[in-house]
Amino acid sequence: MPFIKIWIHLIFSTKNRAHLITKELKRILLAHIRENAKSKDIYLDSVNCVSDHIHLLVSLKGEQSISKVTMLLKGESSYWINQNNLSKLKFEWQDEYIAVSIGESSLTKVRKYIADQEEHHKKKTFAEEYEELIKEYGFEKLRG
Repeated sequence: MPFIKIWIHLIFSTKNRAHLITKELKRILLAHIRENAKSKDIYLDSVNCVSDHIHLLVSLKGEQSISKVTMLLKGESSYWINQNNLSKLKFEWQDEYIAVSIGESSLTKVRKYIADQEEHHKKKTFAEEYEELIKEYGFEKLRG
């Protein structure tokens, strides 16, 4: 049996960064995403969101890929929100997402960062955070 532990910090926003996640939706959305991840055998360590985006810390298993796990979490959650009429407008996640690997030594820091999202975004918008992450991880070189 292989021993695999690959930590991924996933970040994705609502379509066009629309502020669709209300406080009430946040509460039930986070619980639903946890349940959905568990049912799909996705190890979800941490999850939190604000009105226009979500952060997740997942550990991939050997047969799982980042794109498949992300698709399962994004697609099912937006479908569930719309089927249950939990948003006044059609709920969609943006197609693009950020996925970065996290080393064991950074787990506590990333967990705290995810938990503190509401406080963090009192000082910085998601657009500012997004651009910082793009630069921090060198994604601007990949943009072409």
